[in-house]
Amino acid sequence: MGFESADPGTVRPGGRTARVRAAVLRAAGDALAEHGFAHLDLADVARRAEVGKTTVYRRWGTVTGLVADLLLDMAEQSLPRTETGSLLGDLKANARLVQRTLADPRQGALFKAVIAAATCEAKTAEALHRFYDIRVEEWAPCVQQAVDRGELPEGTDVHEVVRAVSAPLYYRLLTTGDRLDEAAADRAAEAAAAAARAGAYVRIKSSR
Repeated sequence: MGFESADPGTVRPGGRTARVRAAVLRAAGDALAEHGFAHLDLADVARRAEVGKTTVYRRWGTVTGLVADLLLDMAEQSLPRTETGSLLGDLKANARLVQRTLADPRQGALFKAVIAAATCEAKTAEALHRFYDIRVEEWAPCVQQAVDRGELPEGTDVHEVVRAVSAPLYYRLLTTGDRLDEAAADRAAEAAAAAARAGAYVRIKSSR
């Protein structure tokens, strides 16, 4: 997976509506990173974005609705996968993208806030799951290409391999607080690649 924006702050075409959405989502992300989900307030977001409160309430309605749209926007703007021609090269590219995102002071705090909210807010959890589904689908073809090249065994669950790359990095972010550097990213990619080559992610066929 990887979440770094291709061009942070970029406003997509669409006139005033797109500009307002971009400003509000940026403000929501800043507020989440600074104060967490529990203190996210639509009126404060409107003030930060310099738009009318009624606009924010009318379009997003609730804090969870705003966070869901923020996650969708982040998924849409994240960088596309990198294809290096080798499994390890591709997985390292993914791991380093995740590492840069989580090590960034704003983005790391933002993900912590959203993940914390997802533990108690069903709609936020659904939005977070969709976000990760989109990012895993983006990188899954890299693993499938490795299967096609014969680098990995047939039947490898390509999505599980992608998830395995970022899991140790999120563990560091949320639990140990250990440094999130490129060395950690490379180790995560190497471990996932080694496990995949050994068949750890081959789907087990049902005996029925």
